[in-house]
Amino acid sequence: MALSVWLSLAFICMLGAMSPGPSLAVVLKHTLDGGVKNGMLAALSHGIGVGLYAGASLIGLGALITKFPLLYKGLVYLGAGYLAYLGLKILVATASKAELHIHRSRSAKTKALQDGFAIAFLNPKLAIFFLALFSQFINPEQLTLNIAIIMCFTVFIIDTTWYLLVAILTQMSKKRFGFTKSNQWLEKILGAVFIALALKVLVSV
Repeated sequence: MALSVWLSLAFICMLGAMSPGPSLAVVLKHTLDGGVKNGMLAALSHGIGVGLYAGASLIGLGALITKFPLLYKGLVYLGAGYLAYLGLKILVATASKAELHIHRSRSAKTKALQDGFAIAFLNPKLAIFFLALFSQFINPEQLTLNIAIIMCFTVFIIDTTWYLLVAILTQMSKKRFGFTKSNQWLEKILGAVFIALALKVLVSV
């Protein structure tokens, strides 16, 4: 793959990663709730999920979803349901400080990994995005294993790096503005954001 082609691909992937949405909300939530390590775990698992979708698009998943709209809608509804679940869980947890403390102390890192991956995996728009994107840079007949690996690895590195940066900057902001303890109003805002994102996904179907 020519350097100029790779740079164009990387630039578009960077713009895609930086666009605000459910993924950003998940990384912010886990960083604010559990610290920078949890935010970074969510960023890493999200990058893995996005990288897998990039690879799946190269082998035809994007085309499959396009041909079977019910499959696409099913995944979209699952994604919206998961966002709503996260939002409601946050809102319910804030009702009791003791309950919130127990929730946080129980497998927080595993939850960060789960949420980061699920937000990517339950977003079939990624498959269609990568199908459209990759088709602009490579002819399927000229696709080789090396080129496919480079493309998927580029997607993974850019997405993971961006959200790792988000986690680090969020942690720095927490310390700068004194958000070192639980802030129930902030939690409620995050919960409302997740529910709003779920509704936005449903409306866009």
